[in-house]
Amino acid sequence: MARIEDYAMIGDLQTAALVERGGSIDWLCFPRFDSPACFAALLGDADNGRWLLAPTAGGKTWRRYSGDTMILETTWESDTGAVRVYDFMPPRNSAPELVRIVEGVRGTVDMRSDLVIRFDYGHVVPWLRRIDDLTRVAVAGPDGLCFRTSAHTRGENLRTVSTFTVEEGQRVPFTLSWFPPHGDLPRYGDPEAALTETDAFWQEWIGKGRPDVPDEWRPVLLRSLLTLKALIYEPTGGIVAAPTTSLPEWIGGVRNWDYRYCWLRDATLTLLALLNADFRDEAKAWRTWLVRAVAGDPADIQIMYGVAGERRLTELELPWLPGYESSAPVRIGNAASEQLQIDVFGEVVDALYQARVHGLEFARNPWDLQIVLLEHLERIWREPDEGIWEIRGPKRHFVHSKVMAWVAFDRAVRSVEEHASPGPGEHWREVRDAIHADVLEKGFDEELGSFVQSYGSQELDASLLLIPLVGFLPASDRRIRGTVEAIEKHLVVDGLVRRYRPERSGVDGLPPREGVFLPCSFWLVDCLELLGRSDDATRLFDRLVSLANDVGLLAEEYDPEAKRMLGNFPQAFTHLALVNSAFNLLPHLPSPMDRRHAQRQSSPRR
Repeated sequence: MARIEDYAMIGDLQTAALVERGGSIDWLCFPRFDSPACFAALLGDADNGRWLLAPTAGGKTWRRYSGDTMILETTWESDTGAVRVYDFMPPRNSAPELVRIVEGVRGTVDMRSDLVIRFDYGHVVPWLRRIDDLTRVAVAGPDGLCFRTSAHTRGENLRTVSTFTVEEGQRVPFTLSWFPPHGDLPRYGDPEAALTETDAFWQEWIGKGRPDVPDEWRPVLLRSLLTLKALIYEPTGGIVAAPTTSLPEWIGGVRNWDYRYCWLRDATLTLLALLNADFRDEAKAWRTWLVRAVAGDPADIQIMYGVAGERRLTELELPWLPGYESSAPVRIGNAASEQLQIDVFGEVVDALYQARVHGLEFARNPWDLQIVLLEHLERIWREPDEGIWEIRGPKRHFVHSKVMAWVAFDRAVRSVEEHASPGPGEHWREVRDAIHADVLEKGFDEELGSFVQSYGSQELDASLLLIPLVGFLPASDRRIRGTVEAIEKHLVVDGLVRRYRPERSGVDGLPPREGVFLPCSFWLVDCLELLGRSDDATRLFDRLVSLANDVGLLAEEYDPEAKRMLGNFPQAFTHLALVNSAFNLLPHLPSPMDRRHAQRQSSPRR
């Protein structure tokens, strides 16, 4: 099976596909990111659905994205010739569509297309019928796929197969379009025109930004921004954490979760990344999605939602899929959506504060919503919760959760002081100060010289790196320096940061093995920069950037022993952290971490 880093992503701003370097599309959900997959070989094998398009005899291969776009070019070279395949998904106008164009580059090459459609995550074999010489249609239940090509096709063992020879200068297109079976077939568009339009769309979009960074960082930064754009569900502005489910955090392990949803925790980081790169339209759309998603009773706020704000994300296991490299179970839905994670209140209030500070005006003011959220948070901030890592063990008083509760009240106080927002500013200041004192008393261990994962514990946690980044304490404080040093000593493996030590703490109720967590490693970059250790920060950033695959994509985690990526892929949280750290390291540009706590001198009263 291909490694996670062997995949590239293409997308149409509503869903995405993963293309393996050998020419097989092994993951695709139609019509949305969170729809059931019609290609699920990523979590099983070819019989669970995939589309292979490659030379019959193979050959030496290399790939790249076409310029600053989401159009993937894969080239094969052999003794008889060379061939290139363009894979892309046109930004959606009507029917969601996947397009593949084979181009003869040199000589002649024998090609094979092997299309295996299996709806409902590889479980359902559809009915297939030929409409005309160009068109075959597969339907089952709520799903229909229309497959069109000028190449001759035939049925073979519940697959649609085509073998053909391509010569230099010849181009052979294939299209696969989703439609509801009770409706009309999607119209047939010109694949070549679609390629031109898709190229123009992405080039125009990336041209709107202002990523002024060193040349050696520019390709990976632009690719991160393009990846983040491709993970936006355009109709609502929500950003999914990843386009995949159940890629394991350790090969053969059970830490396999569905990430095709939108996390509130990403709110402020997303906003700052988009604003720093001057993508204000996307920042506004994300902020608007956020307000819609959390509307209602604050007691019902969730840590994640569906792309359109759906709340019911029931977690199920799919027993017919063996999992990526036998990493079972395969899960869809996410039970963590029902957890109490107090930190998300801080993320929501901070994101809305940052939006206001940076001039993102609302058609209607969400301030009333924030007041209600703060009233509820005041009642619950002393309670234990499941925390940032969504533990499946007993609730605890996580230090990060308390710090983010402080952030919520701190940003509320600033809103009153800086923007004359109406509210009980003096009372919120008292609550903020009480939380601050509580964390300093119960969350810091003098023996360790460090903050700890939870009250009463002596375990470390990488989320503690966020304490100076949100302005709870300045980086110059001895307690912050001690925390960073302790994390470097006990949580860093091969220069990269683990979330915590599950084999010691038993905090999450799961088997202990997992990789290092790449977003946490970028947080360490930010802390090192705040501490004045700029050379160390730049070295670590360069190391992290070097982990990206050949097309600039990063997963959630990494195995430093096996030198391979782990977890869902590509991961928005990682690419967000990369973008923000890049800006943090550039002295001539506004720093996201400074933007986030620029008024941190308004520290709580002691």
